[in-house]
Amino acid sequence: MSETIAVLYIWLKSAHIIFVIFWMAGLFMLPRFFVYHQESTEGSGEAARWVDREAKLIKIILNPSIIVVWAVGLVLAWHIGAMQDGWFHAKLLFVLGLSAYHGWMVGYAKKLARGERPLTGKQLRLFNEVPGIAAAIIVVLVVAKPF
Repeated sequence: MSETIAVLYIWLKSAHIIFVIFWMAGLFMLPRFFVYHQESTEGSGEAARWVDREAKLIKIILNPSIIVVWAVGLVLAWHIGAMQDGWFHAKLLFVLGLSAYHGWMVGYAKKLARGERPLTGKQLRLFNEVPGIAAAIIVVLVVAKPF
């Protein structure tokens, strides 16, 4: 298995990066969708269209991407022996945080679909910053490997 991974390493690494980009794009888009959804009139056709858009983004982009990112990422980490490195543990912590954020957003989409609007547009705009900050930290950890 290890020999196969060694041969496929560059392709697996490419797939990991590609699906991280897809996942991050979805994590940036969904909170913006929430803002537009909340600004629509409750019970309107526009609100219903936002429910559909949010569900499609989750089903077609976010959920498949997070699965590939985790699966391929763990294979790569195991293959290069990163499991005992400090930078990897820190990265893993931030990826777990992004995964929790992903889960929270899926839950919030369900609330919006039910007509609940517990957060303001301003709060959702602030939540939109979470993936960017996490991504910047993760990139520094992976590239610089500071510890």
